[in-house]
Amino acid sequence: MLWHATAVLLLQLATSPANQATHTEVETVLHRQTQELLDAVAPGNTAVWERYLDPDIVYVSEAGEVQHKKELVAQITPMPPGISGHLEIARFDVVVHGDFAVATHEDHESEQYFGQELHSRYRTTDIWKRTDAGWRLAASQVLALLDDPPAITLDARGLQEYAGTYTLTPAIAYTIRRDGARLFGKRSGRDEEELFAEAPDVFFVRGRPRSRKVFHRNAAGAVIGYFDRREGHDVEWKLSASAAPPPPPPTPR
Repeated sequence: MLWHATAVLLLQLATSPANQATHTEVETVLHRQTQELLDAVAPGNTAVWERYLDPDIVYVSEAGEVQHKKELVAQITPMPPGISGHLEIARFDVVVHGDFAVATHEDHESEQYFGQELHSRYRTTDIWKRTDAGWRLAASQVLALLDDPPAITLDARGLQEYAGTYTLTPAIAYTIRRDGARLFGKRSGRDEEELFAEAPDVFFVRGRPRSRKVFHRNAAGAVIGYFDRREGHDVEWKLSASAAPPPPPPTPR
């Protein structure tokens, strides 16, 4: 039964107030150091980044670029005239694994861009390593959190041009219908969703800012299909003429 007693003791130690306090202390330190790094971005304070970055850090930017310490520090420069900003941690969570800690945080950016105010959000995952000099950032990946684009209002009767059934395969279809000044779409076997116009012939579904439905027309200007565009790549859906609903009756004069 010695193994059982040892297991119980380890569990008690892991959940003891002392160990919880240690986790809290680590979270406090990493939160502070992370905010220091963010505060150093706008003024281009490379000293903070030199201090907290591990010599062998691997950093993946929001653009998908892989960088190491030399390249990363080199790009920390003061913002040019006309541009100013600030990054603030909004949410911060840490899981400690011995001498390593995984931190995830959401950062909110407020930027003044030549008189216009911009707001952005980022999700970052950091891996910190405990060293003799303190916690140092060993790896980091940044993702930009996308927001829905602003929607525009199109002419209600013009929306009728998009109504119809579009097919991907003989068994997979997407049916679009107009309800007054609103447009709804439904894929086979899925729930109906509302479509919002970003621009003429370009629609999106709220909560899916990475994808668009881009309609295309023939030489006569009639809608003949659309592209499901995600991350710049298109999947074509074709309008089924036999399944397209008849046009609405003309408005009495």
